[in-house]
Amino acid sequence: MGQVLIRNLDDALIADFRRVAKANGRSLEAELREALAQARPRESLTGASLRALVESMWAMTPEGAAGVDSTPVIRQARDED
Repeated sequence: MGQVLIRNLDDALIADFRRVAKANGRSLEAELREALAQARPRESLTGASLRALVESMWAMTPEGAAGVDSTPVIRQARDED
């Protein structure tokens, strides 16, 4: 696994992460690792890949479902709980 050294971090930022790490029962390093994992850059979809994703989602939608009222289904699910 790689290592990264980040210089010139604001002391208040480090203090905030220390406080949150303690509240979460983790070390500062583990808290920062989790924060970086959550902030990981996502692949941006453009052009043909976005179009393909939309078409695949439409293919999963039952025919005619666009005009269906889901209120009765939601009420039934709520009443069963």
